Amino acid sequence: MRDRPSGTKINQLDPHARRVLERAELEGVELIRFLYADHGGVVRGKAASRSRLAERLGSGIGHTVAMMAMNMLDQLQEVEHLGPVGEVRIVPDPATFVLLPHAPGAAAMLSDLRRPDGSPWEACARTFLKDAVTELAGDGYRIEAAFEPEFTLGRRLPDPGGGPDRLVPLDDSLCYANTGFDTAHDYTIKLMRALETQGLHVEHYHPELGPGQQELSVRHAPALRAADNHVLYRETVRGVAMRMAMWASLAPKPLADQAGNGAHLHLSLWRDNQNLFAEDGEARTHFIGGLIAHLPALTALTCGSVNSFRRLAPRTWSSAYAVYGPDNREAAVRVCSPLGESGEPNLELKPSDSSANPYLSLGAVIHAGLDGIRRKLDPGEAVEVDPDTRPGRYQRLPASLEEALDALEDDELLMEALGPLRRSAYLAVKRSEAAAFAAQDASYELFHHMRVF
Repeated sequence: MRDRPSGTKINQLDPHARRVLERAELEGVELIRFLYADHGGVVRGKAASRSRLAERLGSGIGHTVAMMAMNMLDQLQEVEHLGPVGEVRIVPDPATFVLLPHAPGAAAMLSDLRRPDGSPWEACARTFLKDAVTELAGDGYRIEAAFEPEFTLGRRLPDPGGGPDRLVPLDDSLCYANTGFDTAHDYTIKLMRALETQGLHVEHYHPELGPGQQELSVRHAPALRAADNHVLYRETVRGVAMRMAMWASLAPKPLADQAGNGAHLHLSLWRDNQNLFAEDGEARTHFIGGLIAHLPALTALTCGSVNSFRRLAPRTWSSAYAVYGPDNREAAVRVCSPLGESGEPNLELKPSDSSANPYLSLGAVIHAGLDGIRRKLDPGEAVEVDPDTRPGRYQRLPASLEEALDALEDDELLMEALGPLRRSAYLAVKRSEAAAFAAQDASYELFHHMRVF
């Protein structure tokens, strides 16, 4: 083994941290990425070398506070307390350590942003979800969740007309067609193996509706782990593609004239060992009531980009109305029937995509559902038809990021939950993105979302 820094006391590290050090040595890991998700939905981070890892597990890596005021175009916004003065630490969670099969010699850990004294920082998205989970537990509940992402697989090629690069899909196979399985087979097997290596257990896979579109779902987990899993999923989908000279985009609408990519959020609510969504009881009813009541504002966090609202259109199975219904794929909240005897009933939130920060998204959903339970909110009638066939009867979800941000600002519960620093930063970052893309044409928007997500 290599010599460790003299000031490091290995025996004072918790068991997870000690296992990280042992595994890094055993596997010959050279760089360990400390990853976090910012207010623009971008996964960022810094990396520690193996020789300094023992120290950095405790201290984290220094980081400017300003990065949580950066939008997805790397444009820094003016947000009080998030400027050139101030420091936080990117502190990894050793329990999340994974090797990166698509990046030999590298590993990663999901991280919190903490103050230099180790205390929680008010702009950390992962802390927001942790706090939501704690509040839920205070009422005797816990959440199991899973994101169900879609992505477009292809190649990034120069535009013949000199414009931004284009995403050219891998194939033009039909929805669920066996030719789609064959075309993407080599990539899919590599991706599945990479995900399983990281502890993400694959449940289902199929070629989806649009050219090059894939859907691969992983098993549910406790809320924090589910959000961590989605970060790893996003980065692995893209990383494996890059190693194979391809490009994968989880952007909501990387191709304007093709099907959009959702990341439907599946949820079940538990008390002790009982799934409270297993029957049409008060907990499920009122949780849905909370989601419906807060949906316009939630959309600003679960569909967190300008590009998201190209996807949220009527009659596209992505949801465009604040309604719920049993196995209704045009409803914003679908009450899913269980799959087989071992399947667990759950709710599916359809206005959700991979441009969102999953910690903010899932944390906000928890706050909304818990509010519904506490106030016994009535979700109204279950809708068993396409709501777009009944004009004017149901509330339309926001049609743009700006509309969603307005709804968020008007939602006292979610604004209070976010807190002063986080909400001011999020609104500033997202409004800047809305303004930046409004000043450009559609090809600029599609390119940058394809590039970033």
